[in-house]
Amino acid sequence: MQVKQYDKRKLYYSIGEIAEMFEVNASLIRFWEKEFPILKPKKNRKGNRLFTTKDIDNLKLIYHLVKERGFTLEGARKKLKDNKDDAIKEAEVVERLNRIRGFLVDLKSSLD
Repeated sequence: MQVKQYDKRKLYYSIGEIAEMFEVNASLIRFWEKEFPILKPKKNRKGNRLFTTKDIDNLKLIYHLVKERGFTLEGARKKLKDNKDDAIKEAEVVERLNRIRGFLVDLKSSLD
């Protein structure tokens, strides 16, 4: 899964923007926030969550482990706690392969 592009210069993102990026419900983002200690969005005076690019990177890892690799929540928590670097590398490789696949599919369709 490739997360929709986001402006890396922007400091904070609302939960709605995050949900749209990942094409999930905001309730899932809130649920993952409770389940994964690495997610710590800031909250403004109203209590609205403000996600940073670091939070987005952590959400990418969680999404990769839970949605793409099929980990249980406990398994994903353990993987991130015990070996976060491996999870990061695996997610980056999958993302690159998906981009290459997309390029090849586009190339093939332009040749037809």
